[in-house]
Amino acid sequence: MDYLLANTPLESLSTECLIVAVFNDIKLSPAAQNLDSLSNGVITDILQRGDIKGKVADTLLINYLPHAAFKRALLVGFGDADKLSAKTYREALNAAAKALKSSHISEAVCCLAEINLAGLNATWNARQIVESFDAALYQFNHCKSKPADKFSLTSLSLHDQSDSDAIQTGINQGIAIAQGVALAKRVSDLPGNICTPTYLADQALEIAAQHANLSAEILEEAEMQKLGMGSFLSVSRGSRQPAKLITLEYKGADADIQPIVFVGKGLTFDAGGISLKPSAGMDEMKYDMCGSAAVLGALQAAAQLQLPLNIVGIIPSSENMPDGDANKPGDIVTSMAGLTIEILNTDAEGRLILCDALTYAKKFNPDVVIDMATLTGACLVALGRVPSGLLGNDETLCNDLFNASETALDSIWRLPLWDEYQDQLKSNFADIANIGGRDAGTITAACFLSRFTKDYQWAHLDIAGTAWKSGDAKGATGRPVPLLVQYLLNRAATA
Repeated sequence: MDYLLANTPLESLSTECLIVAVFNDIKLSPAAQNLDSLSNGVITDILQRGDIKGKVADTLLINYLPHAAFKRALLVGFGDADKLSAKTYREALNAAAKALKSSHISEAVCCLAEINLAGLNATWNARQIVESFDAALYQFNHCKSKPADKFSLTSLSLHDQSDSDAIQTGINQGIAIAQGVALAKRVSDLPGNICTPTYLADQALEIAAQHANLSAEILEEAEMQKLGMGSFLSVSRGSRQPAKLITLEYKGADADIQPIVFVGKGLTFDAGGISLKPSAGMDEMKYDMCGSAAVLGALQAAAQLQLPLNIVGIIPSSENMPDGDANKPGDIVTSMAGLTIEILNTDAEGRLILCDALTYAKKFNPDVVIDMATLTGACLVALGRVPSGLLGNDETLCNDLFNASETALDSIWRLPLWDEYQDQLKSNFADIANIGGRDAGTITAACFLSRFTKDYQWAHLDIAGTAWKSGDAKGATGRPVPLLVQYLLNRAATA
């Protein structure tokens, strides 16, 4: 899909379809007013007939426009102009993308960046347009003998004459984010027999090869053993697939600038180990590596945008399978940090690989560390599929992430990380247990990780409810790539 800037006068454009906004009470956006004039009042006539009300996400495709140079027009409803929010704007964009997705239109001009939103600008508008259309056109065809027919739409031009530079910046950001999301979706949607730890490592090497200031390093199990990563390696023992510790390093600032470190859980399949998961829905455990996919997508986007930051992505990757050599409930392992861990449930393995990765992160002298993981079903129960869970040990970092989530429309909600919860992780036989019982499962999981993050500013994103969808719409969402890239854009703006 090509995204272009169109800054010539509307009356000079020729396109298969012009996309314009309409509002409640027969109100038209500036571009819709222009189109109405060029078509001798056709748009007003249609609104007066009630064929489209102007409600949020209403769409109407007009297939014939007399007296205009446009073959078609797509009217998109945005509700009350004075009550429009960022979320309703995105909802309307999604509806527009869906309408064109099902059409035979190959190229269109979009005039929706001109809409005014309080506290936001044309760059944000343009970025949202690109993200929305790219998400709507995503297809997973990698494992189909007969791929689905490609969508007709291959080119979308964003029209604006007032601030072309801002629109072009938004297009560039939108493309980088959309491609990062698409990468995260594709890798996550692949089955576990294809997307193995080795496959993830190869993806990191491939991404690094495409960008001069991006490098990758892969640690094998023997090297991890020398580093004392007994917790991480205990998880991989039950699998025939060797574990990998993947590091992507982006250098966009001076070498003495401390890096932002992302850590992503990379369980390419999680059967639960000896504490075997129920069979129903176990196929979705290929998505237990969505945190690692988000790290890949965010690092790729940062490199495309050439952000003036230093960023490190760390991906501990393994499978969690039942086997004669697998972890057993009651086993005690020693982490890289030297803490001993009693494994009361082998299905709480994500924290076992993350804790060693979080200890490894210290070698980079990080400014901040943000980990993301499909860590607990308890987060889905508590928050549903709308926000990801946020916990952390630093107010500024957590606030910065929350602000980025509001801008990116990639919602998060903060949960407490109080000392009282730490008592649930007590063990009679080791320094710490790997589960804390039924109560506050998301919080106690973060409490476990917090034992390994005392030396730096740290935040944890539990994406168990947001990284993929189930049911008829089953598939990866690519979250939290938009949140991570927005956080990086905000940091870059103050660098």
